Amino acid sequence: MMDIRVGYHLWLLLLLSYCAVIYELSDQPVLPVPALFNMQDKVIHAMAYAVMAALFWQTARYRMPKLFPCAVVTVLFCSLYGISDEWHQSFVAGRMADPLDWLADTTGALLLTIVRYKREFVT
Repeated sequence: MMDIRVGYHLWLLLLLSYCAVIYELSDQPVLPVPALFNMQDKVIHAMAYAVMAALFWQTARYRMPKLFPCAVVTVLFCSLYGISDEWHQSFVAGRMADPLDWLADTTGALLLTIVRYKREFVT
């Protein structure tokens, strides 16, 4: 079985790496994503931040044994990162800050967190 400190640090490293990838993608003037359907960018935002929430949840559970505070902090972290990401994009040529993107980020994080909370609460 993996040492608790090793597990925590591994999840933290994965979370920080994922945040760095999002930052790097946000720093690009254009992302080559083919448009397949209306509001596709909002779905991508929600999925990306659901992954972030999953990584944060795994990291936080090592330090937060109670589910509800862990859920609140997970959504807050992702939402605040989403705000900072939109602010960052406002300085990138060819990009702009979009409050609906932030809403999609927060929604994706919230949905994943609800699923994780319910899954652990029931078991």
